[in-house]
Order: sequence, then structure tokens, then C-alpha cells
Amino acid sequence: MHKTFKKLAIAAMLVASTSAFAQTKLTLGHNAAVGNPKHEASLKFAELVKEKSGGRLIVQVAPAAQLGDDVPILTSLRSGTVDFAANSQGSMSTVVPEYSAFGLPFLFPTLQDAWRVMDGPAGQQLAKLTADKGMVVLGYWDNGIRHVSNKIRPINTPADLKGMKIRTPPDAVTIDIVKALGGEPEQIKFSELYVALQQGVVDGQENPLMNIWSSKLYEVQKYISQTAHKYEMTPFVMSKRSYDKMPEADRKIIREAALEATKLNRQLSLESDTKLVGELKAKGIEINTPNHALFVEATKPVIEKWIAGPQGPFVKQVVDAARATPAK
Repeated sequence: MHKTFKKLAIAAMLVASTSAFAQTKLTLGHNAAVGNPKHEASLKFAELVKEKSGGRLIVQVAPAAQLGDDVPILTSLRSGTVDFAANSQGSMSTVVPEYSAFGLPFLFPTLQDAWRVMDGPAGQQLAKLTADKGMVVLGYWDNGIRHVSNKIRPINTPADLKGMKIRTPPDAVTIDIVKALGGEPEQIKFSELYVALQQGVVDGQENPLMNIWSSKLYEVQKYISQTAHKYEMTPFVMSKRSYDKMPEADRKIIREAALEATKLNRQLSLESDTKLVGELKAKGIEINTPNHALFVEATKPVIEKWIAGPQGPFVKQVVDAARATPAK
């Protein structure tokens, strides 16, 4: 009996050991608040990966910069200590400068216009450049059309921004846009933005409505002006080191799950602006639509500057694709 019990115990230990070894835990970090389309898509991705792998692959989602803000998490991603990130376009441009092209002023009138270009040859070229920097593009998610909020006055013309301290991400194009409109850009981490607005470190900021809502920035702002001055994507990327270690069967699971998560993110982003205007007004926020023609004219030099810059050929490719009439 003793020998039989011992054999059974050893067998149970081996089964437990094998099961534990077979399960792989992966990490996914982003800086958005819970409830943001970025977070909802991350949860969907994790759910699909677990389901498609039969529980072998577990993706642990860490929102609200728990694994670090956008710039430092890229370092972790490239070293393989973090496996996935839904990162900001501006931060990605510090590693792959070509990302800046998608944030040029008034380039995409609608989200669908941006998707068309991202899902075409320009997006494919960007994915190759990203892979060269140690990251695999799994999808281009939305960070939406960006608007200006502040606590001083409605923004109807560029002159209304003159002298106003506006927080921007560490993104050269966004900084150029704010300067062209007469504002004074200040770089502050998104995770520290609420407190900076509350304490008056800056007067305002610029973000899509979904970010303003999910991070409750409406609590420390009075006006939202729908400037729609730029589009910004959220590259959903995986560490190339992590990706290269995986068998092809698992890579296929990751790619399929990412495709479905991308569809969800875009759908939630598309729905958010219409829904959130009413909800923000109910919170006491004054929302106005400025004279866009004046803003377009004031920011034309930004596009000219970037076409003439080091990434000029790629920038021109994106601009030309954005301005091309879609095939019927």
C-alpha cells in the first residue's frame, strides 16, 4: 500500500508540474482608465487568447500605467519583460519616427478615413519599420479624433488659444500643432494629467472625448472645444522577443485574437463621440464647435514642415493616401 501510495503521489506531482509548465502567462500594459475602449479591447483580446488556446495562454491586463507610462513601457516591451502594449502614437514615434505622419493636422476627417490608410500600404510599411525596432504590430487601434479642453474660455478661433498652457503628449507633431495655434505646449504624463489640471499646472489639454470621459478630466475642466485638430492611433504591439519564442500555432492564436480585438476597439471608438457629447454636457461641461477653416489654415505650415523633414517620403505617402478619393 505504501509503495502504491508513493507512486500515485509522484504521478500527481508530475501531472501538476506538467500542467503548470504548459500554461504561459503574458502581460499587456496600457495607460488608459478602466472603461476606455483601449481597455475593453485589451480585455477582449485576453479573453479570446485564453479561449482559443484552451487556457494554455493567459494574458494579464494591467491598465492605468500599472506597468509604466507609455514611453518606459516601450523599453520593457522591446526587452521582452512586457509582452503586449496598447501604446500611444506619440510615444511610438520616439522609437519609430514615421508614426508621427498619422498625427498631422486635419489629415483624416473621419475615423474611417484613418482606418483606410492604416490598413493599406502605408500601414504595412509602418509595421515593417516597427518590427525592425523589436515590436510586432498586431493591430492599429484608435485613440480617436482629438479636441481641446480648458478651464478659461471656449476656443472658437486660434486667437483664443494664445498664451494658454496646453498639456500635450511627448509627440513632436502635437507640439507643433499647439504652437501653430498660439498655445504653449507642456509635456506631462497622462497618468499625472488630472492632478496637473486640478492644480493649475496647465490650463487645458487635448484628447479625444473617450479619454476625457474615462479619466474624468471633465471634473477639472469647464470647456471642451471640438477642434478635431488631429487623429491619433493606438498601435497594439507585441514584443518581438516574446513573439519569436512562440510556436507558429500560438502566433496564429495571437494574430486572430488581435484582429477581433481591433474590430471591437474601433467600433467602441466610433460610437463614443456621439454618445459622450450628451453625457459630458450633463456633467456641466460647455461644448462648442469652432471655426475649423481658421484652424486648418493656421496649421498648414506643420504639414509642410514634416514633408520637408527626415521622414518626408513616408509622410508624403501618408498625406497623399489620406487625400486620395477612396475607390468606389
